[in-house]
Amino acid sequence: MPSRFSSQRGAILALLATLALWSYSWIVMKQVLAHAGPFDFAALRYLLGASVLFAALLLSRQSLRPPPLLPTVLIGLCQTAAFQGLEQWALISGGAGHVALLAYTMPFWAVLLAWLMIGERPTRRHWIGMALAAVGLLCIIEPWRSMGSATSTILAIAGGVAWAAGTVLSKRLMRRTSPPLLALTAWQMLAGGVALGIVALVVPQRAIEWNGAFIGGLIYSVVMASSLAWWLWSIVLQRMSTAVASLSSLGVPIISVLLAWLILREQPTMMEAIGIVFVLLGLVAVSGVGTKRAG
Repeated sequence: MPSRFSSQRGAILALLATLALWSYSWIVMKQVLAHAGPFDFAALRYLLGASVLFAALLLSRQSLRPPPLLPTVLIGLCQTAAFQGLEQWALISGGAGHVALLAYTMPFWAVLLAWLMIGERPTRRHWIGMALAAVGLLCIIEPWRSMGSATSTILAIAGGVAWAAGTVLSKRLMRRTSPPLLALTAWQMLAGGVALGIVALVVPQRAIEWNGAFIGGLIYSVVMASSLAWWLWSIVLQRMSTAVASLSSLGVPIISVLLAWLILREQPTMMEAIGIVFVLLGLVAVSGVGTKRAG
């Protein structure tokens, strides 16, 4: 029991740290677009992030041997390349808080994909949490009104689907082979970074402005939001069910909306505020499952 409690507590701490790092990351990603194209930034972020993780593997004297290659590459293409490329693209015409909220339709896709692909059947409480969060996201998206840039909305949601696929693929790989988490994170990030680099070379973009604002944003994104946060997220996926981990991650867009309001002056509408309340209620429902199982 103490070992199980310690493992659960470590997963909760890793989840909280990941939420904080990723929430502020949306603000940084929006700000750096004033100094670089979306794909150039995303490629630099993840190629450098992978380098940091490989250096950590060497310093900790862990093996550089990759996990099963094909599943790892697929995770990288979904979780890093498609997710980050699409979301960074969406931020060109969409607000940081709004794009973050749309990206986090991910949990709904993840729960359904986990049911289909790895047999994680949602519980009654999961469905209640999903329903509450779905109402919240419906209020936030407001499909009955003009959503500003339809392109940004579609890109953000598509990125959420890609992230969900990467999440379930990661969970399936962990069940089959139990790969070292740091190595898995490094190799999938490298695969995704290479794919983003190819896109950056092909798609015309604005030239990078190598000023203090861009370099500072890149450093935060590489070290904190990419290398550290994705490693912590792997720990969360290993120790929590896909449903609990994915739905708990809905805390990120809520914090991002508040940060965008404070830092970028993106004031949420009344419907967005109502939506956030419903999402929080969904999180409370899901948290009850995690607490019950931990006890």
